[in-house]
Amino acid sequence: MPLTFRTRTANTAGKAPVPTRVPGVILAGGLARRMGGGDKSLKLLGGRTILAHVIDRLRPQVSHMALNANGDPARFAAYGLPVIADSLPDYPGPLAGVLAGLDWAAGQGADAIVTVAADTPFFPMNLASCLRAAAKTAGQPIALAATPHPEGRQLRHPTFGLWPVALRDDLRAALRQGLRKIVLWTDAHGAANAPFDADPYDPFFNLNTPEDMVSAESILRTLS
Repeated sequence: MPLTFRTRTANTAGKAPVPTRVPGVILAGGLARRMGGGDKSLKLLGGRTILAHVIDRLRPQVSHMALNANGDPARFAAYGLPVIADSLPDYPGPLAGVLAGLDWAAGQGADAIVTVAADTPFFPMNLASCLRAAAKTAGQPIALAATPHPEGRQLRHPTFGLWPVALRDDLRAALRQGLRKIVLWTDAHGAANAPFDADPYDPFFNLNTPEDMVSAESILRTLS
Protein backbone atom coordinates (compact mmCIF):
# COMPACT_ATOMS: atom_id res chain seq x y z
CA MET A 1 0.00 0.00 0.00
CA PRO A 2 1.57 3.34 -0.99
CA LEU A 3 2.47 5.66 1.86
CA THR A 4 0.60 8.96 1.95
CA PHE A 5 1.22 12.04 4.01
CA ARG A 6 -1.13 14.53 5.56
CA THR A 7 -1.03 18.04 4.22
CA ARG A 8 -1.75 21.43 5.70
CA THR A 9 -3.44 24.23 3.82
CA ALA A 10 -1.34 27.29 3.11
CA ASN A 11 -2.46 30.54 4.75
CA THR A 12 -2.30 32.48 1.50
CA ALA A 13 -5.33 31.97 -0.71
CA GLY A 14 -4.63 30.36 -4.07
CA LYS A 15 -1.52 28.46 -2.99
CA ALA A 16 -1.39 24.69 -3.11
CA PRO A 17 -1.28 22.65 0.14
CA VAL A 18 2.22 22.16 1.50
CA PRO A 19 3.23 18.66 2.67
CA THR A 20 3.90 18.52 6.38
CA ARG A 21 7.25 17.30 7.65
CA VAL A 22 7.13 14.10 9.68
CA PRO A 23 8.61 13.71 13.19
CA GLY A 24 12.16 12.46 13.58
CA VAL A 25 13.43 9.86 16.03
CA ILE A 26 17.10 9.50 16.96
CA LEU A 27 17.95 5.89 17.79
CA ALA A 28 20.37 5.75 20.72
CA GLY A 29 19.37 2.49 22.38
CA GLY A 30 22.56 0.52 21.69
CA LEU A 31 24.96 -0.74 24.34
CA ALA A 32 28.17 0.64 22.71
CA ARG A 33 30.26 -2.38 23.66
CA ARG A 34 32.94 -1.67 21.03
CA MET A 35 33.34 1.86 22.39
CA GLY A 36 33.88 0.58 25.91
CA GLY A 37 30.25 0.87 27.01
CA GLY A 38 28.25 3.96 27.88
CA ASP A 39 26.57 6.36 25.48
CA LYS A 40 28.47 6.73 22.22
CA SER A 41 26.33 9.71 21.34
CA LEU A 42 27.66 11.68 24.33
CA LYS A 43 31.31 11.32 23.32
CA LEU A 44 32.96 14.47 22.00
CA LEU A 45 33.60 15.10 18.32
CA GLY A 46 35.13 18.43 17.44
CA GLY A 47 34.42 19.72 20.94
CA ARG A 48 30.70 18.84 20.82
CA THR A 49 28.89 15.62 21.49
CA ILE A 50 28.08 13.33 18.58
CA LEU A 51 24.43 13.72 19.55
CA ALA A 52 24.65 17.50 19.15
CA HIS A 53 25.90 17.03 15.58
CA VAL A 54 23.07 14.56 14.86
CA ILE A 55 20.44 16.93 16.25
CA ASP A 56 21.76 19.82 14.16
CA ARG A 57 21.46 17.73 10.99
CA LEU A 58 18.05 16.31 11.72
CA ARG A 59 16.25 19.35 13.16
CA PRO A 60 15.74 21.25 9.87
CA GLN A 61 14.40 18.12 8.17
CA VAL A 62 11.58 17.14 10.54
CA SER A 63 8.64 18.70 12.34
CA HIS A 64 9.97 17.79 15.79
CA MET A 65 12.20 15.17 17.37
CA ALA A 66 12.44 12.53 20.07
CA LEU A 67 15.32 10.43 21.34
CA ASN A 68 15.00 6.69 21.76
CA ALA A 69 17.23 5.68 24.66
CA ASN A 70 17.06 3.30 27.61
CA GLY A 71 18.12 3.90 31.19
CA ASP A 72 18.00 7.18 33.07
CA PRO A 73 16.66 9.86 30.70
CA ALA A 74 18.14 12.62 32.85
CA ARG A 75 21.53 12.20 31.16
CA PHE A 76 20.00 13.71 28.00
CA ALA A 77 18.17 16.57 29.76
CA ALA A 78 20.44 19.24 28.27
CA TYR A 79 19.12 18.53 24.76
CA GLY A 80 15.49 19.32 25.53
CA LEU A 81 14.10 16.32 23.65
CA PRO A 82 11.50 13.81 24.82
CA VAL A 83 13.27 10.56 25.65
CA ILE A 84 11.33 7.40 24.76
CA ALA A 85 12.48 3.99 25.96
CA ASP A 86 11.98 0.62 24.28
CA SER A 87 8.66 -0.94 25.21
CA LEU A 88 10.17 -4.44 25.01
CA PRO A 89 12.77 -5.81 27.47
CA ASP A 90 16.36 -7.01 26.98
CA TYR A 91 17.45 -4.51 24.30
CA PRO A 92 16.03 -6.29 21.24
CA GLY A 93 17.80 -3.92 18.83
CA PRO A 94 17.05 -0.99 16.54
CA LEU A 95 13.62 -2.25 15.52
CA ALA A 96 12.50 -1.81 19.13
CA GLY A 97 13.59 1.81 18.88
CA VAL A 98 11.62 2.20 15.66
CA LEU A 99 8.57 0.77 17.42
CA ALA A 100 8.99 3.14 20.35
CA GLY A 101 9.17 6.02 17.89
CA LEU A 102 6.07 4.86 16.05
CA ASP A 103 4.10 4.57 19.29
CA TRP A 104 5.23 8.05 20.30
CA ALA A 105 4.28 9.49 16.91
CA ALA A 106 0.89 7.74 16.93
CA GLY A 107 0.05 9.54 20.16
CA GLN A 108 0.50 12.84 18.32
CA GLY A 109 -1.52 11.89 15.26
CA ALA A 110 1.49 11.55 12.95
CA ASP A 111 1.40 9.22 9.94
CA ALA A 112 5.10 8.34 9.78
CA ILE A 113 8.52 8.96 11.29
CA VAL A 114 12.06 9.34 9.99
CA THR A 115 14.77 7.60 12.01
CA VAL A 116 18.50 8.24 12.23
CA ALA A 117 21.24 6.62 14.29
CA ALA A 118 22.72 8.59 17.18
CA ASP A 119 26.28 7.53 16.32
CA THR A 120 26.27 8.74 12.70
CA PRO A 121 27.01 12.48 12.61
CA PHE A 122 27.39 13.02 8.85
CA PHE A 123 24.10 11.75 7.37
CA PRO A 124 22.71 13.82 4.47
CA MET A 125 20.93 17.11 5.08
CA ASN A 126 18.25 16.03 2.58
CA LEU A 127 17.73 12.58 4.11
CA ALA A 128 14.06 13.01 5.06
CA SER A 129 12.95 14.50 1.75
CA CYS A 130 14.78 11.80 -0.25
CA LEU A 131 13.26 9.03 1.85
CA ARG A 132 9.79 10.41 1.29
CA ALA A 133 10.38 10.82 -2.44
CA ALA A 134 11.70 7.26 -2.75
CA ALA A 135 8.69 5.79 -0.95
CA LYS A 136 6.26 7.79 -3.08
CA THR A 137 7.99 6.97 -6.38
CA ALA A 138 8.19 3.25 -5.62
CA GLY A 139 4.72 3.06 -4.10
CA GLN A 140 6.16 1.41 -0.99
CA PRO A 141 5.26 2.00 2.66
CA ILE A 142 8.88 2.09 3.87
CA ALA A 143 12.06 3.69 2.51
CA LEU A 144 15.64 3.01 3.60
CA ALA A 145 18.80 4.97 2.84
CA ALA A 146 21.27 3.23 0.51
CA THR A 147 24.74 3.87 -0.89
CA PRO A 148 26.63 2.19 -3.76
CA HIS A 149 28.34 -1.11 -2.95
CA PRO A 150 31.63 -2.07 -4.67
CA GLU A 151 29.89 -5.12 -6.17
CA GLY A 152 27.42 -2.88 -7.97
CA ARG A 153 24.43 -3.35 -5.70
CA GLN A 154 22.98 -0.92 -3.18
CA LEU A 155 24.09 -1.16 0.44
CA ARG A 156 21.13 -0.36 2.68
CA HIS A 157 21.40 1.54 5.97
CA PRO A 158 18.27 0.37 7.76
CA THR A 159 18.49 2.62 10.82
CA PHE A 160 17.97 5.55 8.41
CA GLY A 161 14.42 5.07 7.26
CA LEU A 162 10.90 6.30 6.76
CA TRP A 163 8.39 4.23 8.71
CA PRO A 164 4.57 4.33 8.59
CA VAL A 165 2.72 4.44 11.89
CA ALA A 166 0.09 2.12 10.41
CA LEU A 167 2.53 -0.82 10.62
CA ARG A 168 3.42 -0.42 14.29
CA ASP A 169 1.22 -3.24 15.57
CA ASP A 170 2.61 -5.61 12.94
CA LEU A 171 6.13 -4.64 14.02
CA ARG A 172 5.26 -5.18 17.67
CA ALA A 173 3.98 -8.67 16.91
CA ALA A 174 7.09 -9.51 14.88
CA LEU A 175 9.40 -8.40 17.68
CA ARG A 176 7.47 -10.43 20.25
CA GLN A 177 7.92 -13.45 17.98
CA GLY A 178 11.69 -12.95 18.04
CA LEU A 179 12.41 -11.00 14.86
CA ARG A 180 15.53 -8.86 15.19
CA LYS A 181 16.92 -8.22 11.70
CA ILE A 182 15.50 -5.02 10.28
CA VAL A 183 15.58 -5.91 6.58
CA LEU A 184 13.66 -9.15 7.12
CA TRP A 185 10.73 -7.11 8.35
CA THR A 186 11.05 -4.27 5.85
CA ASP A 187 11.34 -6.65 2.88
CA ALA A 188 8.18 -8.42 4.01
CA HIS A 189 6.23 -5.16 3.75
CA GLY A 190 7.98 -3.48 0.82
CA ALA A 191 10.84 -1.01 1.18
CA ALA A 192 12.18 1.44 -1.36
CA ASN A 193 15.86 2.37 -1.53
CA ALA A 194 16.69 6.07 -1.29
CA PRO A 195 20.13 6.32 -2.98
CA PHE A 196 22.88 8.61 -1.71
CA ASP A 197 26.47 9.14 -2.86
CA ALA A 198 29.33 7.80 -0.75
CA ASP A 199 31.98 10.13 -2.15
CA PRO A 200 34.13 11.72 -0.76
CA TYR A 201 33.02 9.87 2.40
CA ASP A 202 30.21 7.56 3.44
CA PRO A 203 27.55 9.83 4.97
CA PHE A 204 26.27 6.86 7.01
CA PHE A 205 29.66 6.15 8.59
CA ASN A 206 28.85 5.24 12.19
CA LEU A 207 31.29 5.55 15.06
CA ASN A 208 31.94 2.26 16.83
CA THR A 209 35.60 2.38 17.88
CA PRO A 210 38.20 4.90 19.01
CA GLU A 211 39.74 4.59 15.53
CA ASP A 212 36.40 5.62 14.03
CA MET A 213 36.48 8.75 16.18
CA VAL A 214 39.85 9.68 14.68
CA SER A 215 38.46 9.25 11.16
CA ALA A 216 35.40 11.31 12.08
CA GLU A 217 37.57 14.17 13.29
CA SER A 218 39.25 14.20 9.87
CA ILE A 219 35.88 14.29 8.07
CA LEU A 220 34.68 17.06 10.36
CA ARG A 221 37.69 19.21 9.48
CA THR A 222 36.83 18.94 5.77
CA LEU A 223 33.32 20.22 6.51
CA SER A 224 34.34 23.23 8.57
